[in-house]
Amino acid sequence: MTSSQGRGLLHLAAAVDRPGVYDAGPYVELARLAERGGLDFVTLDDAFARPGPDASAVLARVAPATHRVGLVPTLTTAHTEPFHLQAAVATLDRVSRGRAGWRIDVSSTEGEARLLGRRHSAPPAALWQEAGEVADAAAKLWDRWEDGAAVRDAPTGRFLDRGKLHQVDVTGAAFSVRGPAPAPRPPQGHPVRVVDATEGHAGPTAARYADVALVRAASPAQARTVRDRLRADAAAAGRDPDSLLVLVSLLIDLGDGEHAAAPGHGGGGPRQTPQGPLYRGGPVDLADLIASWHKDGAADGFHLVPVEPLRDLERLVNGTVALLQHRGLFRTFYPGSTLREHLGLARPAGRYAEGTA
Repeated sequence: MTSSQGRGLLHLAAAVDRPGVYDAGPYVELARLAERGGLDFVTLDDAFARPGPDASAVLARVAPATHRVGLVPTLTTAHTEPFHLQAAVATLDRVSRGRAGWRIDVSSTEGEARLLGRRHSAPPAALWQEAGEVADAAAKLWDRWEDGAAVRDAPTGRFLDRGKLHQVDVTGAAFSVRGPAPAPRPPQGHPVRVVDATEGHAGPTAARYADVALVRAASPAQARTVRDRLRADAAAAGRDPDSLLVLVSLLIDLGDGEHAAAPGHGGGGPRQTPQGPLYRGGPVDLADLIASWHKDGAADGFHLVPVEPLRDLERLVNGTVALLQHRGLFRTFYPGSTLREHLGLARPAGRYAEGTA
């Protein structure tokens, strides 16, 4: 299905961060609200230096309370073993029945390094190179179990086809890992990998390994420039550039409605702030902005970060999303059950299966 402008339906995601909230209930409420609006996925941020619950554990609790919306926690790579990272993401994919993603981030401060006590911090370029190596190692571990390796034939006592299990030995600049992983391949094959590609050092990692790149842009021209660069870099890395979706990430403040739009807001677009581009206005103007940027090819969709989580997400779903659905620009139901299906991304074949590269 395509929009009236000839471009594919846009993709929408939202952050469900609740700083200082340790109970799972509010996160479940926000995820259910996002699901009611048909959003592709929700994100939950995390960092070693940030107080709060573990993002992957919270979304594992959210999983059985939702049915379709994708669940994407942030997991940092610098001080965590790749084996443990891939296991956490694969576990979330299993408990959600194929709705997991992984927002890849790095730990760049010396304070975070001291919390772990394993090594000092490194320059951003080295950290993002390592993040790419970790993403690649995780995919290799997921692929070491071929589809169908788990037989589970109780009458014959045959539970595993050992011919479909493969050993992996991956060495990166700061780690080494051996496999296979101790559990079968995740439902999606590879859970969806998300990278904020706004900063220059993250761009090459996003272009090579991400399924979804987030870009914090204050104008459609800025977003389009980054999107074009990422797609070109993906093609140079041997990827189909259409396999990389680029979403503009915006802070949104819908508290005072359309009349709050000041110059640089509302129909004029977001305003740059120290926290990133901020849209302040109402749901109608936000729908116009999203539709306009998408029509112009600036982005494949938007990742929206509410300033006031419950209030702004309710107005986003009940106002902006409803308008976009009415205009035929956004889905009215989930046609599939996995996050890859929501995003129109194919389930990757295992690289070690017979007949694959």
